Amino acid sequence: MIASLILAVRFLTIAPVPGREAEGPAALGRAAGWFPIVGLGLGAALAFADQWLRLAFPPLLSSALVLSLWKIATGAIHLDGLADCLDGLGGRDRLERFAIMRDSRIGAFGAIGLILCLSIGLHALAEMSAGIRWRILLLAPAVGRLAPILIGPWFRAATPERGTGGLFLGAVSPWMGAVYWAATSALAAWLLGPMGVVAIAVALSAVWLWSAFLAGRLGGLTGDALGAGVELGELCVLMAGAALAHRGLI
Repeated sequence: MIASLILAVRFLTIAPVPGREAEGPAALGRAAGWFPIVGLGLGAALAFADQWLRLAFPPLLSSALVLSLWKIATGAIHLDGLADCLDGLGGRDRLERFAIMRDSRIGAFGAIGLILCLSIGLHALAEMSAGIRWRILLLAPAVGRLAPILIGPWFRAATPERGTGGLFLGAVSPWMGAVYWAATSALAAWLLGPMGVVAIAVALSAVWLWSAFLAGRLGGLTGDALGAGVELGELCVLMAGAALAHRGLI
């Protein structure tokens, strides 16, 4: 169990965790049970950092610094997946899309997508009051890391014989996501009231639709597609939080 936690932390963050991680083809799928918990820990660290950064800097700058810490702490692994998916959508057929996604260079679609993702996330964060912001920061990384274990089992792997995505989808438990969805919804209700549950539902629904679209274009999901879903889930929680706060609903 501890070995799976170490693997989850090392895979999802750049934290230098000591110890021996779980090994084997199915190790990452088994470690997925720790993903939302690692996300919650990341969110707690971001909320703590935000409390101090807001004391020193104006809202937009402090938000930019928090967002930068967020992406640095994760090694930008999911941003990379998002960029690869967006670039790959420009391919004419399935094989060409895979070839583009495996190319280490970033294209116009990927670059524009990253700019929009970070810009929207930054402004959503900056527009929230301090009382709402720490709650959203705590919740968003957990929801993002819930997405692949809740939604992934709905789809088959695009390349089951190779790649991180195929190994992950082949080993992750379909019941694990439901359990964490219930727990995360309870947390959202405690933090934000009933509208917090709505925010999570909207975010995860958006990830499901995105995943279904990618699965149709790729013949299934890949590791990049799952990573892109994490980014989209986080972004949708930020947007939902900003919208609900703007309307005075939370």
